Amino acid sequence: MGLTSEEARTRLEKDGPNAMPDTSAHPLRNALAKFWAPVPWLLEASVVLEIVLHKYYEAAVIAALLLFNAALAYFQESRAQATLAALKSRLALNASVQRDGEWKTVPAAELVCGDLVKLSLGGVVAADVHLTSGSVELDQSMLTGESLPIDAGAGTDTFAGALVRRGEATAIVTATGTRTKFGRTAELIRTAHVVSTQQKAVLKIIRNLAVFNCLIIVAMGIYAWHHAMPSSEMIPLLLTSVLAIIPVALPATFTLAAAIGARALAKQGVLPTRLSAVDEAASIDVLCSDKTGTLTQNELTVTSVRPLPGFDEACVLGMAALASSDGGQDPVDAAIRLAASQKTATGLPKLTVFVPFDPVKKTSEATATDANSGSERIIKGAFTAVVGLTAPSPAAAAIADELEKKGFRVLAVAAGPTASSRIIGLIGAAVASRIAEGAMTGFAFHC
Repeated sequence: MGLTSEEARTRLEKDGPNAMPDTSAHPLRNALAKFWAPVPWLLEASVVLEIVLHKYYEAAVIAALLLFNAALAYFQESRAQATLAALKSRLALNASVQRDGEWKTVPAAELVCGDLVKLSLGGVVAADVHLTSGSVELDQSMLTGESLPIDAGAGTDTFAGALVRRGEATAIVTATGTRTKFGRTAELIRTAHVVSTQQKAVLKIIRNLAVFNCLIIVAMGIYAWHHAMPSSEMIPLLLTSVLAIIPVALPATFTLAAAIGARALAKQGVLPTRLSAVDEAASIDVLCSDKTGTLTQNELTVTSVRPLPGFDEACVLGMAALASSDGGQDPVDAAIRLAASQKTATGLPKLTVFVPFDPVKKTSEATATDANSGSERIIKGAFTAVVGLTAPSPAAAAIADELEKKGFRVLAVAAGPTASSRIIGLIGAAVASRIAEGAMTGFAFHC
């Protein structure tokens, strides 16, 4: 029966909202952070030394470089964060939940553990849940990178972020917010911080210069002491030499180059959330990428059609299209209809009744009328499911085994009178690749 509104309110106060915490820093804190790092410290030390030497003009120039460096990084990163915030605002979810014995639509952020929710076609699973009844087909590519959907029924656990491709089910919420699988993953990413390659490069240059210059400064000190140079002259000389160790313009040069690189990447559809990410991307040795939507299009395409004797490819695809939904969100049906539209089949029966895909049976069916006004049953689905409804076919089994070994998703198509349908062909589907297009877009570097 679900929870009561009072129970839900109590649990919401205890566990917090079903949302990721806002990790964006306050603008003032973010601005001050640009002055608190090894590279800004060098410039700040230079300003102090220049003031000690009463070289106020030089101190002002270095301070201006420091401000330029910080302002450029701040505004570039603020633009990226604003873009990300706009994208997040479009992802606000609602959930169908049973409260006080009635089904209500509430913001996903108000879900709590123990809520009874309904998962429907086209919806996004808003929290980690345990299915209690019904059957659905879930696209979990955002979490697992696997483009093919999975079937889930009563007793199955699924996670926030999954998309319902087919069916309807009810489920109990088991985890919300940062306690979900998605939330824990996001938390690991948020807490992962390393020193940027840019900072390492600058500090390495300064270290090498410092070692060399320190030797010169020591030699100058010994020479000045040996010639009895007054302290009032020796100290400013040595401080000025120390200033030579610090490459004042180097940080600003790095930042300007990174900002130009970030603008160029933005034109290619890449959004660096930090300027240092541009350098990090350039220093990558091994790139681990989610293939779905990046290396692949997350779209199935018909790759192989294997008709059995007495039939051709156009006939197999045409019959399969009759047993496929038109205009739905099913990726398999869409791929088959597209492939069928590219081949002309003659003598196809006329569709009279269509039964959508059933995740339990793993088949979809159609009833059609042939030219002689006879009724014909058409079945399309997983090979193991279709073969159980038709006469045995060793040839079809051999073809299915061959296609499966090649990594295809194998679908069988059967047709014939209701009591004696037989397999007429098999279809091998695979995920379309972007590699041939030379496109790898959609990255959001966050280093």
